[in-house]
Amino acid sequence: FNAGSALAANNLSAHAFVNTNTAAAMALLGWIAVEKVRNKKSTTIGAVSGAVAGLVAITPACGFVNLFGATIIGLAAGVLCCLAVGVKFRLKVDDSLDVLAVHFVGGVSGALLIGLFGTAAIGGKDALFYGGGAGLFGHEALAVVSVAIYSFVVSALIALAIKKTVGLRVSEENEEIGLDLSQHGESAYDFAHETS
Repeated sequence: FNAGSALAANNLSAHAFVNTNTAAAMALLGWIAVEKVRNKKSTTIGAVSGAVAGLVAITPACGFVNLFGATIIGLAAGVLCCLAVGVKFRLKVDDSLDVLAVHFVGGVSGALLIGLFGTAAIGGKDALFYGGGAGLFGHEALAVVSVAIYSFVVSALIALAIKKTVGLRVSEENEEIGLDLSQHGESAYDFAHETS
């Protein structure tokens, strides 16, 4: 996906590919390290969530940072997104797929870190740590705020329209039964016919 955005098999696509892989791996390690420190154990779901957080964070940056930048972006995304999931539980936010904690926090961190680690040697502009000053960071921050406001307003309007028409939630009874059965008439897992 990221490498293909270069629309060619060239140096930029190779950087995007390696940066994407590296950031995902580092985010996985960052997430499970936080879990290990916080809970004394790491989890498989944490590892997978960390990899996704790294993929989210590197996507806006993959063609504009070098391998060092991708490493830091991935590590930061893994740590920050894992901590954000913990905040979600303390605030009792209903986000069963951790979209806000993984995609929003990961995307924001990746976009902002372009302003620190971007380099003209790869395909972007020199950012703060490469002698380019704070201007790129400011542009990234403005873009993040603009997109966040737009997304919030449009999503709220769509949610309001859905709520007024078909509703946003199923009944408590259907929720207890499970959406597989109540909405689709089938079960994803057949627990009744266990084999020996």
